[in-house]
Amino acid sequence: MYFGKEILKYKDEILKDLDTLLKIESVSGELDAKCREALNFILKRAEDFGLVTKNVKDKAGHAQLGHGGKLCGVLTHLDVVPAGNNWTVVPFELTQKDGRLYGRGVADDKGAALINLYCLRVLKESGVQGKNALRAIFGTDEEKGMKDMDIYFKEEPVPDYSFTPDSEYGICIGEKGILQLKLYADGHDGKALTEFHSGKAVNAVPDTAYALLETNEYDDHQLMRLADASGGNFEFIYTIDGLMILCRGKSAHACEPEKGKNAAAQLVKLLAEHFCHSDLGSICTFIDYAINNETDGRSLGIKMCDSVSGELTVNVGMVKIIDGKAELTLDVRYPVTVNGDGILYRISKSAELENLKVKVLSHLRPLYLEKDSKIINLLSQAYKTVTGEDASLYTTGGGTYARKLGGNGVAFGPVFPGDEINMHNADESIDMKNYFKHAEICLEAMYKMYTENL
Repeated sequence: MYFGKEILKYKDEILKDLDTLLKIESVSGELDAKCREALNFILKRAEDFGLVTKNVKDKAGHAQLGHGGKLCGVLTHLDVVPAGNNWTVVPFELTQKDGRLYGRGVADDKGAALINLYCLRVLKESGVQGKNALRAIFGTDEEKGMKDMDIYFKEEPVPDYSFTPDSEYGICIGEKGILQLKLYADGHDGKALTEFHSGKAVNAVPDTAYALLETNEYDDHQLMRLADASGGNFEFIYTIDGLMILCRGKSAHACEPEKGKNAAAQLVKLLAEHFCHSDLGSICTFIDYAINNETDGRSLGIKMCDSVSGELTVNVGMVKIIDGKAELTLDVRYPVTVNGDGILYRISKSAELENLKVKVLSHLRPLYLEKDSKIINLLSQAYKTVTGEDASLYTTGGGTYARKLGGNGVAFGPVFPGDEINMHNADESIDMKNYFKHAEICLEAMYKMYTENL
């Protein structure tokens, strides 16, 4: 029997702690106090297990087992994106249904974070003698640009070997560049459009959007006609401030925007089919001609792909037009062989046509590791020991803490191919058998990191 099976003895305790952790609404950028609460909870549990802990400025922290040898780390994040709409279960608690675990963060990434902690507990309580120092490192700002790891690694060394269970199986050897931008105008210049709102996170496809307009009877009739013909989900509401049009789409992670239905883009398309650009203002005009419903950057002039990591993607995340304020956010994921500076230049030039200014919110450069590196070999062995299969090597459009590891780490699990987890969408969930299979793989990998001569 391989060592990874030892974690299955702790199933009930893991699920109990997971429920507690999911109930902490640690939405990064919105509920920072809750992010601190989640960090303090997991560090307190580590202390309960007799592990050495450290809190780094309430932004990140670690639990450690052993000392000497190489420093090995497993990184996860405790922050989550907002719940969003259309859940069939309570978002911020654990629900077990039809063999699945539901709750915001259960797959991204609180479920994996708790497994990391319990792997350290199993190693300690089993009396395993280690040759290296092993850390479970926890952050609270992964969803908003990973500044937590910048803060953490100013005080603590980067591990010599590491992985982050914040993606899929097999082993992610490359991550696309991620360029997150805010485009904004000095003021809103639309004549008919008075308000527009969509999205709560730059890295998620917005599932709802609404616009408030000053219209006449002819406008209303034409818009309703166009809405019926569009096949979209639109609702018309008359308010004291004018006509409100609500659009419902489908959320998805910004690394796979084609899997969603962008409510903001759909609503802008509807409005642009009737109103001229001067009626809508510069922000909606830009979305209409430069993006529309595209997710590949064609109209922006940045459509591209490579054989290693695939196509570039673009997502309109948040749009806010109100009280003279007009802005939108873009999330661009570009191939690992491309320099992102050229992409930024082209987007800026397109934005200039509407007198929009561009601010870089975050720019994470691509990551790519050689296939025969020591950490990849170690993880491959752990995966095969538990599953009996060879781990595939792949690249992703997602962004993980692996980018902060200086080439010393990769993303590895926790999601198995074919498991629709609805990441960043309603009803986020993970198959329970897969979750505990991940726990076995993770423990096997951490056992190897802790005990082998690296």
